[in-house]
Amino acid sequence: MIMASRNVWYIRSNFLFGSRCWMIRYSAEIFLKSISCRPFNVKCDNKNTQPLKNEDLLNNLLTMGVDIDMAKRRQPGVFNRVVTNEQHLKMFLLSKGASDKMIGSIISRYPRAITRTPESLSKRWGLWRKIMTSDLEIVNILERSPESFFRSNNNLNLENNIKFLSSVGLTHKCLCRLLTSAPRTFANTLKLNKQMIEFLQQVCLSLGHNSPTDFVRKIISKNPSILIQSTKRVNRNIEFLQSTFNLNKEELLLLICGPGAGLLDLSNDYAKKTYKNIKEKLGSLGCTDEDIQKFVLSYPNMIFLSEKKFNDKIDFLIEEKISISQIIKNPRIMDSSINTLKTRIKELVHAGYDLSTSNIALLSWCQKRYKVKLEKLNGLKSAGGL
Repeated sequence: MIMASRNVWYIRSNFLFGSRCWMIRYSAEIFLKSISCRPFNVKCDNKNTQPLKNEDLLNNLLTMGVDIDMAKRRQPGVFNRVVTNEQHLKMFLLSKGASDKMIGSIISRYPRAITRTPESLSKRWGLWRKIMTSDLEIVNILERSPESFFRSNNNLNLENNIKFLSSVGLTHKCLCRLLTSAPRTFANTLKLNKQMIEFLQQVCLSLGHNSPTDFVRKIISKNPSILIQSTKRVNRNIEFLQSTFNLNKEELLLLICGPGAGLLDLSNDYAKKTYKNIKEKLGSLGCTDEDIQKFVLSYPNMIFLSEKKFNDKIDFLIEEKISISQIIKNPRIMDSSINTLKTRIKELVHAGYDLSTSNIALLSWCQKRYKVKLEKLNGLKSAGGL
């Protein structure tokens, strides 16, 4: 290395002395290159071979119809793996009834799926089949939400959670719904799920209900994602509902086992903020506190609406000559989007329906039921015109 450094110095000091110094420089560069590569042969080999491994993976995924750009955005680390199992995954899912197109879509959206070993994959499928009725049912879930199946690789934890949740009275149907609607429940540690179940059982007893098993089953059937919340959040929301609406134990029990079950997931600050906005907005339109409480309790899901969405809907309905008293009597109208409300109001007015004096409940009906009603109205209008 000393010789090399001297050569470099010599080149720099004699840079202007013509072609001879260029020859010296050329020989020095060769000498330096040969010296510097020797200690790093292993590193150089890795750099040369890694792209080849990645190239094989990319070719496999492209052949399988995977959207490489999407996969890299979602989980780029997968493409640095030395070992992947994309070919086995493909053959396994094909054997379960998945299509090539479906498999490509699954990997595009959750590329970590290709890191699962054949043994782990088969074990996990077997555990899911204890709950689901068919392989095709699992395939359909994977198509909708690949993360639900591939997110965790801890099969022992999954097995323990299934056993525990079955032991506390959750039916096969309830477990199936948990797996399809809130699969993260089974990625929870067993300790976390036990904490939530025990907390809900204590709430049940404190509210005077004598069947904790029935209580837990009702809440989870109404709100499958409750098991992935913290007990602290759920407790705060229960306290918020009880204090805000002045509910006795029986009323609170009916609310959280029924239409208010979904509210237990909310951030407590968000719930308070949105209810405060509802109260202020309706109060400015002449509604009493009693009217407002009755309105919200009739359809608690309106607390999920942001301040802007709630206010915009109320303002729009008022502009369309629908009175606040009509709105209070039909709280489910808040579940319809403004675009849906605009379309239906226009269609109903055209059909001769007077919204200012008639029932506005049909503005929140399901599409099928609404269309039948609209056809009847149009038929009556035509008959009247004849």
